[in-house]
Amino acid sequence: MPEPTKKDDGQPEENVAPDSGDGPSENSIVITPKEAKVATKDTEAIVTVTEPEAAEEPIPAAGAPQPQPVVIVVTELEPVVGEVTDSQPIVTEPVENGHKEPAPTQAQKCVEVTEVKEEQPSTSKVPVSAMKKSAETIATPIKDKDDDVTASTPSPPPPAEDGSTPKKLSIDLPNDSDPESTRGRKDSVWSLGDGQPPEEIDKQIETPPLSTLLIEKPQSGSISVGGDISFVAKVEAKDLLRKPTIKWFKGKWMDLASKTGKHLQLKESFDRFSKIHTFEMHIIKAKENYAGNYRCEVTYKDKFDSCSFDLEVKEVAEGSQNIDIRSAFKRSSEGQEDAGELDFSGLLKHREHKQEEVPEVDVWEILKNARPDEYEKIAFMYGITDLRGLLKRLKKTKKEEKKSEAFAKRLEPAYQVDKGGKIRLVVDLADPTVELKWYKNGQEIRPTPNNRKFIFEHKGTQRIMVINNCQMSDDAAYSVTAGDEKCTTELFVKELPVNIVKKLEPVKTTVNERIELECEVSEEGAKVKWMKNGVEVPTGVRSRYRVKSEGTKHWLIIDDATKDDTGTYSLMATGGTTEAHVQVDLKPLKILTDLQSVTVLLGQPLKLNCEIYPGNIPGRWYKNGQLIQPNERISILHRAKNHNLDIESSTIHDAGDYTFVPEGYTQTLSAKVHIIDPPRVHLEALNVQDNTVVIVAGNKLRLEVPISGEPAPRVVWMKGERVILDSGTRMRAETFADHTCLTIDIAEREDTGNYKIVLQNEAGEDTACVKIKVVDIPDAPEAPLVPNVGGDWCTMTWEAPRYDGGSPILGYFIERKKKQSSRWMRLNFDLCKETTFEPKKMIEGVPYEVRIFAVNTIGVSKPSEPSKPFIPLAVTSEPTMLVVDDVTDTTVTMKWRPPDTIGAAGLDGYQVEYCIEGTDEWILANKELTEKTRYTITGLPVEGKILVRVKAINAAGASPPRTTQHSILVKEVIEPPKIRIPRHLKQTYIRKVGEVVNLVVPFVGKPRPKVTWLKEGQPIDPTINIRNSDCDSIMFIRKAERKHSGKYELSVQVENHIDTAMLDIQIVDLPGPPQAVKIDEVWGNNVALDWNPPKDNGNAPIIGYTIQKADKKTMEWYTCIEHYHRTCITISDLVVGNEYFFRIYSENMVGLSESATATKDSALIVKEGMQLKIPEYNDRDFTEPPKFTQPLINTFAIAGYNATLNCSVRANPRPKVIWMKNKITIIDDPRYRMFSNQGVCTLEIRKPSPFDGGVYTCKAVNDLGEAQVDCKLEVKGGFTFFELMKRGVPLHLIDNYMNESKTSEKAESEKKGSN
Repeated sequence: MPEPTKKDDGQPEENVAPDSGDGPSENSIVITPKEAKVATKDTEAIVTVTEPEAAEEPIPAAGAPQPQPVVIVVTELEPVVGEVTDSQPIVTEPVENGHKEPAPTQAQKCVEVTEVKEEQPSTSKVPVSAMKKSAETIATPIKDKDDDVTASTPSPPPPAEDGSTPKKLSIDLPNDSDPESTRGRKDSVWSLGDGQPPEEIDKQIETPPLSTLLIEKPQSGSISVGGDISFVAKVEAKDLLRKPTIKWFKGKWMDLASKTGKHLQLKESFDRFSKIHTFEMHIIKAKENYAGNYRCEVTYKDKFDSCSFDLEVKEVAEGSQNIDIRSAFKRSSEGQEDAGELDFSGLLKHREHKQEEVPEVDVWEILKNARPDEYEKIAFMYGITDLRGLLKRLKKTKKEEKKSEAFAKRLEPAYQVDKGGKIRLVVDLADPTVELKWYKNGQEIRPTPNNRKFIFEHKGTQRIMVINNCQMSDDAAYSVTAGDEKCTTELFVKELPVNIVKKLEPVKTTVNERIELECEVSEEGAKVKWMKNGVEVPTGVRSRYRVKSEGTKHWLIIDDATKDDTGTYSLMATGGTTEAHVQVDLKPLKILTDLQSVTVLLGQPLKLNCEIYPGNIPGRWYKNGQLIQPNERISILHRAKNHNLDIESSTIHDAGDYTFVPEGYTQTLSAKVHIIDPPRVHLEALNVQDNTVVIVAGNKLRLEVPISGEPAPRVVWMKGERVILDSGTRMRAETFADHTCLTIDIAEREDTGNYKIVLQNEAGEDTACVKIKVVDIPDAPEAPLVPNVGGDWCTMTWEAPRYDGGSPILGYFIERKKKQSSRWMRLNFDLCKETTFEPKKMIEGVPYEVRIFAVNTIGVSKPSEPSKPFIPLAVTSEPTMLVVDDVTDTTVTMKWRPPDTIGAAGLDGYQVEYCIEGTDEWILANKELTEKTRYTITGLPVEGKILVRVKAINAAGASPPRTTQHSILVKEVIEPPKIRIPRHLKQTYIRKVGEVVNLVVPFVGKPRPKVTWLKEGQPIDPTINIRNSDCDSIMFIRKAERKHSGKYELSVQVENHIDTAMLDIQIVDLPGPPQAVKIDEVWGNNVALDWNPPKDNGNAPIIGYTIQKADKKTMEWYTCIEHYHRTCITISDLVVGNEYFFRIYSENMVGLSESATATKDSALIVKEGMQLKIPEYNDRDFTEPPKFTQPLINTFAIAGYNATLNCSVRANPRPKVIWMKNKITIIDDPRYRMFSNQGVCTLEIRKPSPFDGGVYTCKAVNDLGEAQVDCKLEVKGGFTFFELMKRGVPLHLIDNYMNESKTSEKAESEKKGSN
């Protein structure tokens, strides 16, 4: 970091502009071989540190000449914005006067370091390179403030070609959570951003899974710095209901959606015809840090797809630069054990480079001694671009420093010491009695007896703090306070580079040997990195590589070398790199035991083995050129030098040429395997019982019998003594590689018998016998008989067929059909074992036929002849509800209800029979059938007892009888009358005027009672109809009137027995209006009303009143209150200045009165103390005829896309809008939709075709007049003649359209010709 300059009051000055506040700042530091620049966002300044001409030298001890301060130039610069991705703390300001000064919040920082040439020591000044704190060096270019697109994912570093290639650094510097203990330093900790780790960059990217959404993925590409590139991803949307979501990432997790700007653009589009979404990412004017791995993710509901791709940005050739190894120091944390630890990531892939001597020039000394008119020339000579900032800084440096009251001599701005050395910090006090305190990074350093690290000495007015054995943890900011004053300094601990003392030596060996690579460095315990082909060697627990160090020596050990270990191995230290080539070759192959050809009996184990050297070489087995994989039957063993192939049970397919191929060698071992097998007939494969094959006569038999034998045996088929030849016509024998076949084209009964198979070959002979049985289906049975028929059933019988087809009859299938139909329906799906069957669920009255099928093991016979037709008919069920209706001295009247089930035969009538009690003879009462359900039996003996029964008769016969349960006494019985008043008539019966009144009052009594109606003791009105029966009396009023209200008396009399009942009938109507409605009093905005009940209450009590009010201006009535019960009311909240009338309706159970009674006078609501004179106004006439304020305009439409025509009209009253096409009104056409809203008229034409073009007219009509506007619609993008016919367009419209198209095309061609 640059050395701080002195303020006017003697305090050190921070490297920020003096007016920087507490707001966020973004710092960028660039160190070049001649100067170093620091920029902050708030001040927009550059701090330029000019290095001294001489090279580095440790700070001299007390008493030695003091070093000259480093000169700093501050110039303004546009800040460079980076992205903060790490959270390590940064000390931003020193502690002054015992308190922390406000530190600017650094939101983003980016540092770029280029290589610095090492220079010779100097004794006069502290070198700038020793005062800079550098960060981890990664090969990423510095960012613009708009280039935060790819900041968090650094691209992999390109390999350095030579030592002069410039190395650049991009580092994020957050300070969101700075601890108090670290605020004594500025830029003391630099942390690498959370981008893609360098070790992950060189890893091979795994192949992504098959895409489920992406049909075109972005491809990797490369461009030069400053070039443009685009990446395209496409998603098919045929099965998607909405647009998918896409995200672009750099590295693992940096979303690029928020990074769009002038260097990054994201675009998306959709093609309606191909249904494809296209997503594009454009990178404009690419920079080197844009290189790296990118990822595209597409999401739709539960579907997900992603794709990774790489971008390579090639550097533009520049002048070679070197990086200072000492600038690679990184302090990970202040005051911890690992403080000052070296980080060698900045040296990866570097080569040893030459260091040139560059003389350092103190620009500040030149400026101080120069004239003002030479400042611009000097700035241009030494590369200073911000002349205004330089002048401001130079003006500050010329101010005289304020003399300190506590310190006679302050600490130097900075000190430098080698690691392990000793440093003395000396101050001279003006007052020796002042208490002195030393601080390190804001923490007080307290002397302890056993601590020899810090030693405090007093020499007169001098106070000295000695730091022994300086380590990297001592690299910090130190301060000393004397009373209220403080002075600060910084101590830089320099660690010397680790050099290569003994380089790696090339190794050439063979596989399975041990490899040791040895190297020696200049320092014990130094950290080094082992690389293979430019990639760091993994040294984990499971790694094949072992790393060992002892003192200054380092080893890389590979215990069991393979060919993959061949490559270039290198060791990297801070002071250089050494590399050596390792070559691992195969050992020469020796065949100790070759493969031997074998002959094996089928089913016996097969073993092949060979012996080769070296023994640890694996190999592969092949059969006939095909790779052999081990399984449950085949095992492949490799033990030391022996390679075995074992087959547990050999088969015919195991014969062939076997080859063993050692891995990595061109030599092979081969052998032949032969398999032999005696002949054998495999009858068990036929899977038939007793080796008997059954075949149906007339079918083709192809009997395939598996055989085996090696070599293939000769096969002979025989039936008895006759040999079956392969040249036969109907019966022949054929032989194939693995089976023999007997074929009978048409089987006959004579083919039944035993067949013999004889097999012979060189290994032996085998015979077997097969029995063939030819069977057939049975003959058809004879026609069945139907002896019995029911309502929906019948019984049928038949005889078994004469011939069963050589197989027992298993059962029968039965089918039936309607005589008029030709479709037979099977009645049983399970075989009927018997020769009788009872079909059911038939329709009565429909003729049926049945037939039979016989079934054996072969199949189903032909159907029998149909039976004779039969018709199912059934008698009805018995009559129901048989009761005695009436009894006299000689007659008994019975009544009943029809049977529940009548059936298809219908119901012809009823038969009534009776039996005198004590006898069993049933006497027919009616000689002819009666169709009524009531019958009177006459001629019965007086006081006799009888039983009665009734039968229902139809074509099928008589139904079961219904008989009375008890005997009936033939004697008339007197029953006193009894009126049974319904429940709803026991209370007042209310009806409205004009409604129908129909009252039914049931009663009982015998003989038939006499019925009388009276109204309040008087005969009833003639307009009331009375109808009487034996059991009830009906009162009927067609249109009720109020005079029909009253109490009615009903009397029923049987001889001397009388029963009466009272009925109360009330006919109600609407009430009349209230009487004498008047305004009692008016005060304020209140009016008191009073009235009397109506004269006519409508024959019902008044249940309330409805009060309404009306303003005299409008006379529009508004309801104030409903269902009000009292006859006086006060109406409130009336509007001052209005004059009101009031009216009142009366209400009963029927409703409101037809008219209302209004007040004669009005009530004027006036404001107290003022009299309002209401002026008279004439109402404005707003009526006007239709007038179009916006006419229709000529429109061009695209065929197939909806088109709209719009216009606006003004009229009062509201006009009727009519749309016309070519002067023809458009009515109920589904292709047109018409809208009218607030005077805006719209005609929508759905998917127009060319014949929809023409002149459209909008016409508005009201009572005052009419108006119309026209426009011309032309539809482009026509159809062919075939497409118009396919759409159902009339021919005359197609003809007009085609003519217009030709005319327009001809006119266009003539126009082009004239041009």
